[in-house]
Amino acid sequence: MSRVTEHPPAPAAPSAPHPSTIDRSVLALFGQDPLGRIPVLDVQPVVDGGRRPTRSVTGELFTLSATVFREGHDAVSATAVLVDPDEVEHHVPMTQVNPGLSHWRTEVYADREGVWSFRVEGWSDPYATWFHDGPIKVHAGVDVELMLEEGARVLERAIDEVERPAEHREVLDGAIVALRSSALDIEERLSAGVSPQVRQVLAAAPLRDMVTASPSYTWWVERPLALTGAWYEIFPRSEGARQDPDTGLWTTGTFATAAERLPAIAGMGFDVVYLTPVHPIGSTNRKGRNNSLTATEHDPGSPYAIGAAQGGHDALHPDLGGWDDFDAFVARSEELGLQVALDLALQASPDHPWATEHPDFFTTRADGTIAYAENPPKKYQDIYPLNFDVSPDKIYAEVRRVVQVWIDHGVKIFRVDNPHTKPVEFWQWLIADVAVDHPEVIWLAEAFTKPMMMRTLAKVGFQQSYTYYAWRNTAAELREYVTELATETAPYMRPSFWPTTHDILTPYMQHGGVTAHLVRSALAATLVPTYGIYAGFEHVENRPRPGAEEHLDNEKYEFKDRRWGQHVPGRADLAGWLTMLNRIRTQHPSLHWLRNVTFHDAEDTNVLVFSKHGGGAHDGSDQDTVLVVANLDPHSVRQTRLHLDLPALGLGIGWGQTFAAHDLITGGRWRWDESPYVRLGPGYGEEPVHIVHVTRN
Repeated sequence: MSRVTEHPPAPAAPSAPHPSTIDRSVLALFGQDPLGRIPVLDVQPVVDGGRRPTRSVTGELFTLSATVFREGHDAVSATAVLVDPDEVEHHVPMTQVNPGLSHWRTEVYADREGVWSFRVEGWSDPYATWFHDGPIKVHAGVDVELMLEEGARVLERAIDEVERPAEHREVLDGAIVALRSSALDIEERLSAGVSPQVRQVLAAAPLRDMVTASPSYTWWVERPLALTGAWYEIFPRSEGARQDPDTGLWTTGTFATAAERLPAIAGMGFDVVYLTPVHPIGSTNRKGRNNSLTATEHDPGSPYAIGAAQGGHDALHPDLGGWDDFDAFVARSEELGLQVALDLALQASPDHPWATEHPDFFTTRADGTIAYAENPPKKYQDIYPLNFDVSPDKIYAEVRRVVQVWIDHGVKIFRVDNPHTKPVEFWQWLIADVAVDHPEVIWLAEAFTKPMMMRTLAKVGFQQSYTYYAWRNTAAELREYVTELATETAPYMRPSFWPTTHDILTPYMQHGGVTAHLVRSALAATLVPTYGIYAGFEHVENRPRPGAEEHLDNEKYEFKDRRWGQHVPGRADLAGWLTMLNRIRTQHPSLHWLRNVTFHDAEDTNVLVFSKHGGGAHDGSDQDTVLVVANLDPHSVRQTRLHLDLPALGLGIGWGQTFAAHDLITGGRWRWDESPYVRLGPGYGEEPVHIVHVTRN
């Protein structure tokens, strides 16, 4: 599939056996594969030399490229061959974009999910060779009749060796007759062989000699939500929780009361409602408020301390409700157009049934105790981490069973807590095993860790990954990081941008107030296709716990009553802002893609400028362009002049021209050129961000 019209598969002309009598198996002694008659090298995008699949979602356009050349001066060409899940081949012509470097490329996409493959075929182009040499010699009066006859013979081969419609055969037949006609003058005969009609017929189904194929590379195509979506995170126990004003005691929220919040979440335009763990919580070493080592009898504990007498990862916390209540929550979500994501945290409280039934799942210390989790300086005395090296087969089977329980109850998305603390080969197996029967399942890796681990988790199957976005705050940092995500890692890693989470509250968000929340949510929603918001973001919950980049009164250790829908004096409410961002994302398909970002310049280094183009029909029509200008200084008004790359906007305009700019936030309309002046505020009334729909007129 391609942005240009797809050509029907054209069978290759049978290649003659290689005339060499040399035993080329000797190449294996030196670690070489036979190169082939037409060298086809450096096919991209290929992940780890083809040992891992290249990834995309349906409809996602990306560039397929290769280096293709041959000896001498005869013409060479290249074709991308896409093989769909039914093993039907789709041939897409490639264009030589740098003749000096023999670089060929085309844009491709898949129109349905499944395991595809692709390869590049290089081939000698006899018609293009004649098209180049024939006119030169004829016009010079050299071998005139010979060159016209050779052209006719090439076209005869094109009829005999390549299947094509009758009307196309008639075009070639007519050209052959004219090339050999002594009744016509030389120029008329030559013109018949090089006519636009002949070239069009041969472009649709070319005559290909010495076809040489690259290796085939696996291409895993998934549903659009694997790339594009807006997530909203909740602690189910807080949704509907109430505190008695006299006793201070809490009544927990339930799946039923959490379901009452779903219309508001859907109304803001979110696609996914993400639930932190909903399992029984252990009481041994239970944490109190703000991660205190001392809990009162009424502290609910961390939902990440999974497991109690009521069960473990395959059980529900009894305070939240039973399986009927959970199923009703999932069903209500789906009615509203939301999908449910569940936190998969592979760890256990000391009270988890695994601790007694499967002590070999954990690390036993020299004193005979089970080691609890640590991430120095953080300590998690209420959690036992799994040890995959003692009884790996048993752990693999048990986790697979647990995952199936939730799939059977309608969960098709898993946000995995700290996957980088488990063996990568485990995730590789688990994700693949689930995908055999449930290819719709999406896995999000919460791995704020070393780049190589994050990349490898993506390569072995995680469809999405948390990122370093929360810690990239300057224009230069964001530009560098997003460029990496949109180019180098895009064939296998899909980023999810979160301004804050229940675990992360950066200094920028602590001290930037409302403006920081406006800017960071707008950038998260527009820089990449998937972003997420943690409940409470609307109310600018930004008080830090001393000494930590975490929220004060962290919801992991207590209930929250955010009094949704009630006016609280002095409290911000960004629900309308988030609704607007999600509406813009829905209405502008250029924001649905990752690889289409272009950065522009601003004279003030505190201002970030980028555009996204594309998202319309794959034939090149109905394309969309959005330009974003953001003031990254949450404390000061910034006014500056931009320097835009006009051709990169995709409007078909060049330097010195103007275009129409419509601000989707304020409704302002301007006529901009390549150097418009902007003034960006902090706060309401003078917004810190322009999200501009740009059109030619």
